[in-house]
Amino acid sequence: MQPFVLYNSEQRKKVEFVPRKEGHIDMYVCGMTVYDYCHIGHARVMVAFDYIIRFLRSQGWNVKYVRNITDIDDKIIKRANENGESITALTDRFIQAMNDDAANLGCVAPDEAPRATDYIDQMQNMIGTLVNKGTAYPSNNGDVYFEVEKFAKYGRLSGRKLEDMQAGASERVDVEVEKKHPFDFVLWKHAKENEPSWASPWGNGRPGWHIECSAMSTCCLGNHFDIHGGGSDLTFPHHENEIAQSEASTGEQYVNYWMHVGFINVDGEKMSKSLGNFFTIRDVMEKFHPEVIRYFIVSSHYRSPVNFSDFALKEAKNALTRLYHTQKCILEIHNQFLWDFISIDSRSREYKQVYSGKPKTLLLNFKESMNDDFNTPKALAILFELSKTIKLLRNRITHDQLSNSKEILMEFKAFSSVFQNITKTLNICSKNPRKIKNFLESDIGQEALSLTEAQIEDLIQQRQDAKKAKEFAKADEIRQSLLDQGVVLEDTRQGTIWRRAD
Repeated sequence: MQPFVLYNSEQRKKVEFVPRKEGHIDMYVCGMTVYDYCHIGHARVMVAFDYIIRFLRSQGWNVKYVRNITDIDDKIIKRANENGESITALTDRFIQAMNDDAANLGCVAPDEAPRATDYIDQMQNMIGTLVNKGTAYPSNNGDVYFEVEKFAKYGRLSGRKLEDMQAGASERVDVEVEKKHPFDFVLWKHAKENEPSWASPWGNGRPGWHIECSAMSTCCLGNHFDIHGGGSDLTFPHHENEIAQSEASTGEQYVNYWMHVGFINVDGEKMSKSLGNFFTIRDVMEKFHPEVIRYFIVSSHYRSPVNFSDFALKEAKNALTRLYHTQKCILEIHNQFLWDFISIDSRSREYKQVYSGKPKTLLLNFKESMNDDFNTPKALAILFELSKTIKLLRNRITHDQLSNSKEILMEFKAFSSVFQNITKTLNICSKNPRKIKNFLESDIGQEALSLTEAQIEDLIQQRQDAKKAKEFAKADEIRQSLLDQGVVLEDTRQGTIWRRAD
């Protein structure tokens, strides 16, 4: 296992990861509040931590992945009342929808998916500990608050200071007279009429949102674990409050590394229902194949903000289609020369020499990119370099009568092996490439992929002009560009003919 670096939000810099237990990583990711279908921002969190976990496991790390489910919350209660259904019926339905969306996006299921309502006793125990230690206090109406001024390190994750935050907060102090400080946060809410509640030492009520994750994470992973992740919007106050209540309760450091996924903007604006630019995963899947959505997410660094638009998804589709064409040509060449490939012993010294050259270098470059804070844009650039090489080798095999050359077939096998290793790790190009036509026709954007006949003929003429001028590198680039866009050229005595790839 190679060491890797990640950006620790608490330290605000990239640092080398050091596990608490050798070879083992405990990771908790804040999951969804299940009162509606998951939106495209949720998709980014799902996919980002999915490829992170897939890569780490591919490198030999034993990763325990926990992602919670919030199934009791103000929004859940409101939606259930609006629908005239029970909270359990509502949350069960949207948990299933969430799991279906995640599966469609190619995400591995978490090892544990704790539901908040199953951990009420553990939440009450943690709240009781905080009250007994004097870092939390019951109010007169049955609410219990965490006293932020009793936790000296409050604000260390977000970089905020209580004295700065208090400025301009006087109105909150007047309204919320039960609080000792405007940023004290609720741990237990007193029961309201027609709301679900549980008996507690402070009266009937239900947990506050922040305490849920502290209880579930420490129950599943222990008081102190390796990585805590979630969306950037959770940094403050949610994750800040988690640190405070967890460490005040246990007396131990809560988490070693914090990872936050960047925002998704829609056409340059923050996604919001009020702006009319709010999209569920299912909304987007009506127009684009789920693997296009996954590729779109993989193609940007997990920490960077990303702009979501139809154009961006069409671009993602075109790029993914190029990779599928590569998968398809790998399958075709292997089938055409099946016995030749079977005869190539991957353990032989001869093959290892071929593999240990550029193919192995590109694989190492991929691993280095991912070990550098999971740099997927750089990783995909390596994948496209592989794709280009594989297609050039395919052309040499099929067009230059080198099919009997064992060396060229060994090269093709070596580069193909690395290509498929990377696509498997990122879980892209996961469909059968024989069905690529169905894939291409399964969503909109095909018009952005295909060149018109006039454009193809113009490029063929440019290639012929380049060959006459002995600019062979330029001619090869034009041929490869057409091939990447699904246009196959064949040079005959009568001239160059072309066809679209199947």
